[in-house]
Amino acid sequence: MNANDVVIVSAVRTPFGRFDGLLKTVLSMDLGVMVLKEVVRRINLDPGQVDEMYYGTCIPAEYAIYTNVPARQITLLAGFPEDNISLTIDRACCSSMTALRLGYRAIKSGEAQIVIASGAENMSNAGLIASAAKARWGVRLGPLELEDVLYELGYSRKGFAPVATDAGQVAVEYGVTREMQDAWALGSHRKYFQAYKEGKFKVGEELMKIEIPQKKAPIILDRDESPRENLSPEKMAALKTVYGSPTVTAGNAPGLNSGASAVVLMSRQKAESLGLKPMAQIVACEAGAGTPKYMACVPAQTIEKMFARTGNTFDQMDLIEINEAFAAVTLISLKELAKGDQGEWQALQDKTNVNGGAVAIGHPVGASGARITMTMMYELMRRGGGMGVAAICGGLSQGEALLLKV
Repeated sequence: MNANDVVIVSAVRTPFGRFDGLLKTVLSMDLGVMVLKEVVRRINLDPGQVDEMYYGTCIPAEYAIYTNVPARQITLLAGFPEDNISLTIDRACCSSMTALRLGYRAIKSGEAQIVIASGAENMSNAGLIASAAKARWGVRLGPLELEDVLYELGYSRKGFAPVATDAGQVAVEYGVTREMQDAWALGSHRKYFQAYKEGKFKVGEELMKIEIPQKKAPIILDRDESPRENLSPEKMAALKTVYGSPTVTAGNAPGLNSGASAVVLMSRQKAESLGLKPMAQIVACEAGAGTPKYMACVPAQTIEKMFARTGNTFDQMDLIEINEAFAAVTLISLKELAKGDQGEWQALQDKTNVNGGAVAIGHPVGASGARITMTMMYELMRRGGGMGVAAICGGLSQGEALLLKV
């Protein structure tokens, strides 16, 4: 152990809401405020001691009516002092793991001792957009056309393929069939419910509860909304593919979710001086990027890039988290890491997303990188320690990976 080790001392997320669920009109910035307040409350940390706060969010149309700098707005609304430094990050689904990496760097460099990495999204609350060319300058008479920013996530507007299409085509190249993806997705839900029954997703650890204001009395949300128990292989097989993808369906992909997550990072020396027990050490972080079509391969490539630097191997890993942007992404990346060895591929699958992944839990894109990190951390803590690697892909082949030790 070293005084300059980067350690996690608090980590929490809201329950993740489904697309048409209880959080559908709650602003992502408000979810961000809730989780910031909770992550410091748990360790009785004065917000004035936080040097920097990084905030991931990547559907700007959702908060557009509140204009810009959501990170600055949520820190002030959460009671952080006016001299707190904050940064809003949009690295697609990677954003809150990018926040962790930037916080790690700030502490390692000695420029900060306490950093919060966070992220939030509410895809249900994303607005419909009227282009300025038509609305502000063009339409004098007649109907005004609105565009849905969630449709294909906008990628096709600049000539890129929808990520679901790319993932499905790459799955075919890698021999990852529709049936394999459906089976993985079913397993994600089943693993989640088994973990839930065992008390792993409970308020006070990974989860916090939130109150949703209503006319008569607030509704308390204390569990994720997306996991489904009534799924079957037959129901999955009956679903149509989306956006022309050869394999990806609404069943083997996550929903368009809402939620927020936050993690407090400190130098080990600072944590000890405050009397706080480290929950985990971040050993290394890595960023990656690749050919846009091959987004599903980027988690594997980013892990390999990190391991080439650190010298670690998968034999040393007790757990793996690879975000289920689609079931195809997790399976393709694991197959690439196994170098085509069927036995190794299965062995990697057996220790990946052991409590379920985003297909079940949900994928509020700005919050997911921090979510998979804390999910892995809490499971390692339950097991009495160990090492794990988490990785996530982001639109147009961006990647983040993180090595964690408990």
